[in-house]
Amino acid sequence: MTVPFKVDLKDKTVAITGGGGVLCGCMAAALADCGARVAILDLRQAAADAVAERITRAGGKAMGAACNVLERPSIEAAAAAVEKAFGPVDILVNGAGGNHPKGTTSKEYLSAEDLVNRAKEKVTFFDLDPEGIQFVFNLNFLGTLLPSQVFAQGMAKRGRGVIINVSSMNAYRPLTKIPAYSGAKAAVSNFTQWLAVHLSRVGVRVNAIAPGFFLTDQNRSLLTAADGSLTPRGKTILSHTPMGKFGSPEDLTGALLWLADDRSSGFVTGTVIAVDGGFSAFSGV
Repeated sequence: MTVPFKVDLKDKTVAITGGGGVLCGCMAAALADCGARVAILDLRQAAADAVAERITRAGGKAMGAACNVLERPSIEAAAAAVEKAFGPVDILVNGAGGNHPKGTTSKEYLSAEDLVNRAKEKVTFFDLDPEGIQFVFNLNFLGTLLPSQVFAQGMAKRGRGVIINVSSMNAYRPLTKIPAYSGAKAAVSNFTQWLAVHLSRVGVRVNAIAPGFFLTDQNRSLLTAADGSLTPRGKTILSHTPMGKFGSPEDLTGALLWLADDRSSGFVTGTVIAVDGGFSAFSGV
């Protein structure tokens, strides 16, 4: 890949959770291209190793490690492996997250008929599974908080460090049908600001990137049909994106590199940067 500009991350160690995915895999490659040693942490070891191998083949330094961001012992084990291979982590990117069908309604709007004719195949707000809601919230919020606890402790002791969380457009404007994911990402944005203040006196900066709509393995079938055409939901999203297109993974690298580099953004903390093609600025009219 070609990064939009280079920052000097030589001798820096990065850990990126969810690094086996499309967006975070691209982020990992950009950080490695700027000289960082990058640890790809993912629930799926094979996915983490595949991204690390691509980076290594391109001349970068990377390793893959299995990591469950909802289990502190798993995070601690991954952190120990990273430190042994690459040294203490200087930059943490909290990219792990996602949605689940059990936290999703079938329809955008509740109708009076839905209250009378309760069909099993239709999920209204009143049918949402509390366990599904909890899973989505935990994956996105606790999956950001727990790695921050594990990795930021060393940063605080050394008096320097950078944390970059991944929020979402759903934190600004909740999308229909996905209340759990929207609420969880709003929590990530709020937590980003809270943690930025909390760690401000020990040299650790905390910011977030809020992507707009990108085609990934998780949402491709929701936004596009098998022939590549847009689904109704995909059409609605693009009609509310002033630039009229989905983002590409590379569109996130500029904000990522700026936030990662102390010389570029050394006085920036507690911010949430929207990379959304104007979605959050558009009222629909």
